[in-house]
Amino acid sequence: MQLADRSKLPVPVPTPETEHFWTGTKAGELRLQRCNDCGTIYFPPRPFCPNCLSKSVEVFAASGNATLYSYVINERPHPAFEGPYSIAVVQLEEGPRMMTNLVNVAQTPEALVLDMPLQVVFEVINDDITLPYFEPVPAPGGVSS
Repeated sequence: MQLADRSKLPVPVPTPETEHFWTGTKAGELRLQRCNDCGTIYFPPRPFCPNCLSKSVEVFAASGNATLYSYVINERPHPAFEGPYSIAVVQLEEGPRMMTNLVNVAQTPEALVLDMPLQVVFEVINDDITLPYFEPVPAPGGVSS
């Protein structure tokens, strides 16, 4: 997936609940939240634990490692993307699932293998937003899976 025209990309708007996430992506970190009461790690950001409803939560930098859980290859034209692009759900190493796009890999069923190891990469969109994408972890010898 390559951006064709950044000005046509829908851009998220940070809120007080998501500010830590967007600050993290600008710093090159994928930040998640963890409940201090029950230990649940979760995404998307919110000011309370989705498991026990505690408001005692902390933010931490995740590993950035994931596996491909599910995807669809979108063949319909989009003004911001060149060619087909994948809309994927990745399983983060820490547990939560996250919707994203896959980059630096052929957008074909042969290249997008479920459970393939992925790592986060970041794309600066504007002064406020840096988006997290995922790419295959290079196999030993430097070749992507």
